[in-house]
Formats: sequence, structure tokens, C-alpha cells
Amino acid sequence: MTTRILLASTLYGAATLAAALDAGCFEPARRTILLVSNNAANPEATPALDEMSGFGRLRGRFDDVLSWNEAIHPFHPGSWSPRPDDVPLWERHLRLLWNLGDDPVHLVAESIQVVPALAITDIFTGAPIDLYADGLMSYGPTRNKIPPLIGTRIRRVLHLDLVPGLRPMLLREFGAEPAVVPNEAFLKVLTEIAEEPPRLPQAQGGSDAPALLLGQYLSALSILTPDEEEELHVRMVRGAHELGHRTAVFKPHPTAPARFSHRMEEEARRLGIQLAVADEPVIAEVLYQRLRPALVVGCFSTALFTAASLYGLPVARVGTELLLDRLTPYENSNRVPVTICHELLPDVADRTAVAAQRLDPAASGLQELLAAVGFAMQPKVNPDLRERAEAYLRGHRTPHTLAYFKRRRLTVLDLPGGLPARLAFIPRDARVRGVVRRVRSLRRAATGEGRG
Repeated sequence: MTTRILLASTLYGAATLAAALDAGCFEPARRTILLVSNNAANPEATPALDEMSGFGRLRGRFDDVLSWNEAIHPFHPGSWSPRPDDVPLWERHLRLLWNLGDDPVHLVAESIQVVPALAITDIFTGAPIDLYADGLMSYGPTRNKIPPLIGTRIRRVLHLDLVPGLRPMLLREFGAEPAVVPNEAFLKVLTEIAEEPPRLPQAQGGSDAPALLLGQYLSALSILTPDEEEELHVRMVRGAHELGHRTAVFKPHPTAPARFSHRMEEEARRLGIQLAVADEPVIAEVLYQRLRPALVVGCFSTALFTAASLYGLPVARVGTELLLDRLTPYENSNRVPVTICHELLPDVADRTAVAAQRLDPAASGLQELLAAVGFAMQPKVNPDLRERAEAYLRGHRTPHTLAYFKRRRLTVLDLPGGLPARLAFIPRDARVRGVVRRVRSLRRAATGEGRG
């Protein structure tokens, strides 16, 4: 008599859940509910996943499709969680609202570190939890400390095999077992989504397949400034042009402002590239199937790996060097996706590497690199990874690999590559820092740096 509640906020996530259901990843349940959460800053102006093109093909897999936004109105799902004293009241309210009766509940959630997943797992206290991962972050450590009353209820981490053979690190501290959702089942679902025809952009200018450029809206995460992000888009256009492409389609992030495509459109005109913008809210995989692009260019989007692993499309990265330097704090959960993309994918400016690309995590030693990065990010969550981190840094201390780490972080954690012990006091000595600042100020004044 179990009721299974599947929480999703993206169409990609809903497709992952549909594939897991098709592949028999769950035990039978009396009722299956897809609970849709629209986490956009302005959900009233942004379509929820069940309003997007293609969702109609998934609808029949769920007994009910309900809205989390409506259930907690007027609160926003991206910031609300119940007060501890109100948890029993909220459970009674939701059981009545969703006609759950006294059924035992099985929760399947995404992004357990934050709301709304934390909120709903708090409300249904004691319900067993499966986590599903719809992106590259699952290969990194848990970004926030999970309350034991929630963490100990998590049984599995369902994930796509986007990076072949790579084992997720997410929630390993609670013994949650990774479980692969078969790629074949996921591809079947994506094919169904693509059958519901959206209005696709037309990239005129020849019979050749276009290059597909993926935007991510990194300035909203305060990783880049808006100008820097626009420059990243311009670099995508230049890179595609240098590789010989004369038609391109830009897929902006659904919540990015329209102006984010203006500078790249100007650059495309200057270079003689026919550029179209995909304004319809569709997932990138629909464009892969309908456009069959000759190249996919992005920064650290998960869609780069669905393109390479599931569709066999050539891919290229741009801007990952900048992001490895900019991501703060060091434990920023985007660090692992950026690391994976930088390590495995060719730079769009490297014609030879783009032509010869081969997705081979084992050959690159990616699992051990991520163990070292994961320990440096969350040493208290994964203390058992220290020896692997030390071994990796002792054997791979090159300028290339050290770009994944910060010298100060290595010093604080007493890892190879940090400052020698006799100099370790310097970053923490306020007097020394003050002297350094004064020297720099005097140097700038003497050389005239910073003058207009």
C-alpha cells in the first residue's frame, strides 16, 4: 500500500525518473506521484516542467502530477522549510491534500542538501529515501552536512552513467549505494520527449549540421560577472568559427536575460556565421535529436556528457580554466563538474584535441583526482579519503593537476603541494599580511599602476 512520491524540478530530472521506472529500479507501489517544484526566482513567469514541450509523453507513467508550489503557497520552494514544531501539522495537511490516507510513503528526491528536498523529507519523518542525481555533481562530495535523521534514511543514489565507469561520491558518508539508471532506458525516454514537436530555431546558411552552443547563466550564481559570461559566449562563437562551422544555434539558460545573446550575435555577424537562438524551453537532448549538431560547445554543463556519452556527438569546453580559479569557496559544489569537464573534454580552441577526443576516465586517472579534490572540498565529511589525496598529490604534482587545488587549501589541510611547515604561519599572521599590503600599495604608487 506504499505511495511513492517523486520530487522533480526539471524536465531532465523527470526524464531520469521516468527511465528509472521503465527500467524497474523501484519496487511496486500502490500509487506513484510526480511532485513538481518550480524553483525559478519568479515561478509565475517561468513554466514548470509539466508545462514544457515533451512532458506530455511522460505523463502516463505517473498516477498523479501535483504541484509543490501550490501545496506551500504563498511560500517559495527555494527558500521555505517547515519549523520543527509545525512538521506534524504539515504532514497531516499534505496527507489530506494529496489523499494519502495512512499509506506508508517512499520518497525519491533530488538535491537533498537543499530545499525543497530537505523540506519534504523533514515533513515525512521516517519515510525511506532514494536520491536521484541528474547531473555531474553526484560525482563530488555532499556539499552540506545532512542531518543524520535524514541521511540514515537514504538507501541509494540513482544516477546516469554519464562518465563511464566513474563512481559517484555523493552521500558515501551514509553508505548510500550508487545505482545506475540504464542509458538505454533514458535514451528511450528522451526519444519520446523529442516526438512532441517544439518550435525549433532555423540556422540557415548551408546544408551542414550546426554547432550547438550551451549557455548556463553563471553570473546568477555570482561565479562570473554578466560581462564575463557574455565574453564566454563570444568565445564559443569564435571557437566554432575556427573549427570551420558556419552555422550555429545558441541554447540560452531558461532564466538568462535576453541580452545575453546580443554580443554573440554581433560577433557571429562579424565572422560570417549564421546564428539562431533556441528560445523555446526545451532540454538540450531534444536539440541533439532534432538538429544532430556537428559540435556541442559549453562550459561545464551536464548536457556536454549526454551529448558525448549517449549521442556520440563531438563536444568541446570553454572557460573552465577561469572557473577553476574563480569558484569560491573551495568547497563550491560546481568544482567537481568543472574539474571533470576540464580534465576529460577538449578545449574548443584546440583543433587537434577536438578532432581526436576520447572520453576515457580510467586513462586520465579521474577517479583518484576526484578523490583528492573531494577530500580537499569536504575533509570532515570524507576523512577516509586523506591517504588517497596524499598519494595522488605526491605522484601528480604538476602545473596541470595543481590547477585543481588552491595552495592555501593544501597548506591548511597539510597536503603535498602546500607551503612548507616552517612558512605555514605566514597566511595567518595579520602583521605579515599588513606589511605585504603596504609594500604592494607603495609599489603601485611608484609605478603609477591603476591610473586612468
